Amino acid sequence: MNEISIAVRYNNDMRTVSGRELHKVLNVRTQYSMWFDRMREYGFIENTDFFTVTKNVYREDGRPMPQKQIDHNLTIDMAKELCMIQRTEIGNRCRKYFLNLERQWNSPDAVMARALQIADQKLELANQQNNNLIETTAVQAKQIEVMKPKADYCDMVLHSEGLMPISTIAKDYGKSAIWLNKWLHEHGIQYKQGQVWLPYQKYADRGYMKSKTHTVYDKNGDLTAKVHSYWTQQGRIFIYHQLKKEGILSLIEQDDS
Repeated sequence: MNEISIAVRYNNDMRTVSGRELHKVLNVRTQYSMWFDRMREYGFIENTDFFTVTKNVYREDGRPMPQKQIDHNLTIDMAKELCMIQRTEIGNRCRKYFLNLERQWNSPDAVMARALQIADQKLELANQQNNNLIETTAVQAKQIEVMKPKADYCDMVLHSEGLMPISTIAKDYGKSAIWLNKWLHEHGIQYKQGQVWLPYQKYADRGYMKSKTHTVYDKNGDLTAKVHSYWTQQGRIFIYHQLKKEGILSLIEQDDS
């Protein structure tokens, strides 16, 4: 008596067998498509009891044929019922084959093995997520490290009060007021009118600079008014960004790097 052997496919808790393979093992003489259509009349539901699949058909030389073959993945419960419906000795043997598979599947050892497998999969997923988190944290730490000098300088500026002369800002870079005034002029940010530096119209209404009038004694001892330009803290940060674009760093950033 030939031993029954039908391949079972496992997809998580879903176990299925090929309808065509079962049809062959049951020695059904009717063509598969006609046989399966007749079996469906017993009330089996697609995508619940069985799943329709399309397969390539290959010649003996391994080349695929133009037409495709329709097969069905049957649940074990449906397969057992089909075996009973046949009312044949081979059908009875196939049913016992599936019943034995069910006992093995539900045995304590098999249940424990599946539980351990699921636990291993969850552990592997958790490890992967943890590794991804570590990588993300490392990237963020690097970004923070790169941005830290800028944040330190900007924090220092934001905590400063009042207006300041260009010479004070120039000292942040180890430069002179003459150098910084010239650099701002060459980059189209300010121009000189008389003895006073003023922003070009493009920047005039952004609150970067303010003017103050001071009274001083001239060489004849007479009081006279003089206008001086000062930079706001907003203007100081603006200068910072413009210099940074050219690779000119503040002394704070140079020390940190």
